[in-house]
Amino acid sequence: MQDFIKINKDDNVCVALKPIAKGTTVNVAGENITTVEDIPQGHKFAIKPVKKGDSVIKYGFRIGIAQADVEVGAWIHTHNLKTGLGELLEYKYEPTGQVDKLDEEKAYFDGYVRENGKVGVRNEVWIIPTVGCVNSIARAIEAKARLRKPEGVDEVVAFTHPYGCSQVTEDQENTRTVLADLINHPNAGAVLVLGLGCENSRIEVLKNYIGEYNPERVKFLQVQDVDYEQDDAVRILDELMAYASKFKREKVDAKELIIGMKCGGSDGLSGITANPTVGQFSDMLVAKGGTTILTEVPEMFGAETILMNRCENEELFNKTVHLINDFKEYFIKNGQEIYENPSPGNKDGGITTLEDKSLGCTQKSGSSLVKGVLAYGEPVKTKGLNLLSAPGNDLVAATALAASGAQIVLFTTGRGTPFASPVPTVKIATNSRLANKKSNWIDFNCGRIVADDIPMETVSKELFQYVLDVASGKKVKAEEEGFHDFAIFKQGVTL
Repeated sequence: MQDFIKINKDDNVCVALKPIAKGTTVNVAGENITTVEDIPQGHKFAIKPVKKGDSVIKYGFRIGIAQADVEVGAWIHTHNLKTGLGELLEYKYEPTGQVDKLDEEKAYFDGYVRENGKVGVRNEVWIIPTVGCVNSIARAIEAKARLRKPEGVDEVVAFTHPYGCSQVTEDQENTRTVLADLINHPNAGAVLVLGLGCENSRIEVLKNYIGEYNPERVKFLQVQDVDYEQDDAVRILDELMAYASKFKREKVDAKELIIGMKCGGSDGLSGITANPTVGQFSDMLVAKGGTTILTEVPEMFGAETILMNRCENEELFNKTVHLINDFKEYFIKNGQEIYENPSPGNKDGGITTLEDKSLGCTQKSGSSLVKGVLAYGEPVKTKGLNLLSAPGNDLVAATALAASGAQIVLFTTGRGTPFASPVPTVKIATNSRLANKKSNWIDFNCGRIVADDIPMETVSKELFQYVLDVASGKKVKAEEEGFHDFAIFKQGVTL
């Protein structure tokens, strides 16, 4: 295995693929370079002299401005590199002129075809509280229903949350929209909507957001209206589980897959191993007529023009400009630094600036054209690569992907995390050390690309098959542990 990688021919840094000791001589493009400091794995070192005020180039793009002179072989990180990003920017549409490739070879998975034509990869029964006041009841009836779960129902899950009341304006709209999205999600064979009765987002209000529904699949219980709500709830759940158990897996074209893409606890290998592997996966699925969704808008800052210029048309370009600037204005309105990123864990792993993080993060989008740009909570409508408005927070962003229709979320990580989301969440390691240490968290190891010198194309094909297996019923590690997390984007005042 090579000790380092130069990602782009124009870069003036290399990235250590494993720890490199001070005094080690490496050959970069025919030139011998000796490290003058210890370089941790995932961190950068200079391969050309960098003067104070010069741009540091990685991925072929500027990732920040040098804050001091840096000699060849020296470590480049937070002590001598700062972001070069501004605030609200003007953008010009400069389309790449590319066309998405099509792959005529079919791929299939075994999924659940719902009555409305949507396809699920799980056949679960979900309990959706309208308000946090009924969370304890939701968890109690979840436990009782699991003991009565019939064959054919994968799981009974209560998605508790603290919202649904004491919210105003857009913040309340977000809650109602996301709850309705979950109620309509095809991974749920049936749903119990559990209300209190006096909340802002009570059942009668929420029905306007749900739209048309099958009363056999979606049932409602307002607990203030009944004598002993748990008895009523268990009876209703028995009916819902009986309905859901009628669905059976059947062969489905992979073009029906909608896959969310997210990263968290990133490290210096994220943009070298796992994220570009997911990007190749995305291109493969799009070529077969499927859909992928990229989110965490603040981690597009500094790489946004790459996505903008891949928009299929100028209307989508303008939507992407709004997507970026709207999030910047959200930060400014709340008195926050736009570029208060990366996190301490990211920095430990070798990511220095937001540009550094974003250029690695957006690798997950592959090279496909952007075919759709979605507001928070908006269901996906267009096949192909979509961009979704949501923050970088792992639980909030993964929930947003599910709310927009993703049946599975791919989550790349260099640090590791046990969290789940409303849908199967595949944890993809950027490095083999993490994959080996936290095998109870990690589902797929992209660290093999550097540790075992396996071609990325091979690993991306393996990931594509793994996703088909998960879509066909293979449980991911978080599901084996019984984890199902849910988090709504809280933006407004709490009354």
